[in-house]
Amino acid sequence: MTPLRPRLGVITSGSLIEGLTARLEARESVEDMRVGKFVVIRGEKHEFFSMVTDVVLEATSQKVLLDPPSSDAFLHEVLAGTATYGTLELMPRLMLPTDLSQEMLPVKTIPRHFSPVFEAHEEDFIRVFGSEEEGAFEIGQPLDMSVPVCLKLNRLIERSNGIFGKSGTGKSFLTRLLLCGAIQANVASNLIFDMHSEYGWGAPSEGGGFVKGLRQIFGSEVLVYTIDPRSSRHRQHDGQLVIGLDQIEVEDVIAIEQELNLSSTATESSYLLYDRFKERWLRELLDMDSEGIAAFAETSGAHAGAISALKRKLARIARLNFVVDKADFSAVDRLIEALAAGRHVILEFGEHDSALIYILVANIITRRIHRRWVDQTNAAIQSQNNADRPHPLMITIEEAHKFLNTQTARQTIFGTIARELRKYSVTLLVVDQRPSSIDHEVMSQLGTRITALLNDDRDIDAVFTGVSGSSGLKAVLASLDSKQQALVLGHAVPMPVVVRTRPYDEAFYAAMEQTQRKRGAAFPTPQAGVDELFPD
Repeated sequence: MTPLRPRLGVITSGSLIEGLTARLEARESVEDMRVGKFVVIRGEKHEFFSMVTDVVLEATSQKVLLDPPSSDAFLHEVLAGTATYGTLELMPRLMLPTDLSQEMLPVKTIPRHFSPVFEAHEEDFIRVFGSEEEGAFEIGQPLDMSVPVCLKLNRLIERSNGIFGKSGTGKSFLTRLLLCGAIQANVASNLIFDMHSEYGWGAPSEGGGFVKGLRQIFGSEVLVYTIDPRSSRHRQHDGQLVIGLDQIEVEDVIAIEQELNLSSTATESSYLLYDRFKERWLRELLDMDSEGIAAFAETSGAHAGAISALKRKLARIARLNFVVDKADFSAVDRLIEALAAGRHVILEFGEHDSALIYILVANIITRRIHRRWVDQTNAAIQSQNNADRPHPLMITIEEAHKFLNTQTARQTIFGTIARELRKYSVTLLVVDQRPSSIDHEVMSQLGTRITALLNDDRDIDAVFTGVSGSSGLKAVLASLDSKQQALVLGHAVPMPVVVRTRPYDEAFYAAMEQTQRKRGAAFPTPQAGVDELFPD
């Protein structure tokens, strides 16, 4: 039972669908009530853990409002709580049985009239969200309290997840927090496609200093690869990846058709080339002269002009400094073995900041990884031995709408992973500032969504795709500050919650490092490379 505490108000009206209305006590100021604040409603059989979704000024008579009193403070005080008062719009999120041994329940009913409303206390949050002592991970604290709000990481990795927010709201810091939690708890391997070199080693902070990367915090548990040999001279790396023209498939071209401005016939032409030349299709295309193109078009039924345009645009790929005619997959194989063994890999793109390069490389590597996990999962199913199932893998992609927009999500490996959920133990962590550009089917499959401030109505609507009772939450999301605040909802938390996100600072590093030492991990070994982990 909720301990004795000051009463904020009482329930006066409401419904299960629309939410409840509570009248504030006369002594309570509406200015102390914030959207996103949590309260507990004490019913006869349950306590209802609820969120404030709106604060409203009311009056017992319209006459008071038609003839407002003067600026006399005494008169204002006399009217407050009698002729004028404040109300709270509340959305119950969980029913807490009065017997602490029983489990929390989803809200299926509402409390009766005049049920008292109290401010939620620390013990309420621990009961609802758990604690780090119970194996959860602290993501932040409520806006008006110093109480940990925790994610259940084992539930987080069961589905793909998303981190959203407009530019400058701290998406990268939120992503680091979540990745640190997953690495610390060892619930899944992590593959991070690091487009801006922010996650492996130290990166600049908005305050002018530097923050630690995952390799600096977790040592040799995190490996850092690169596709940019020039950047590798300035940063410690465990390996360099190259891509062969013979390793690029038609699905990879589909993924970058927007960046290359390919015509609607490009996919069909690519498949005709692949049918003829198999894995050599791209090399053969680039070697064709005008006569060769005409001859191929005549024998295959392709359009010569379309083949010429495709050759001209795909020639950009061959000019990239990490692309060669033929390459084996030894570096990628070692990367995959590290992931399968429970390590974590960051692939840096160095000075390559083109979306075309980012999408091409991520698609090629992820497609090969997905095949490995699918084959191993199917083998485990056939043998009926769960011990043979692959270690769960979470793949982090920034600028996610480039991979998961409506046009490409149904044709690329990332769309496949998002739709399959955890069937093959591979999930996505999508990071994006324009969730409205991500395919609706993919958005509906995201289990947990951590969202910083968004201003565009389409983006706000997209975040709540597939979420019931989202009208009040939209108002909560629109009221967030532009820094260090986020709305967390979905599979890894028992109810939506607005948090002041956990600082990514020296205290956080120390907490992560202490956990590593308790686990006996090799820390710190910032120079340890892949050869030490997987010697020839």
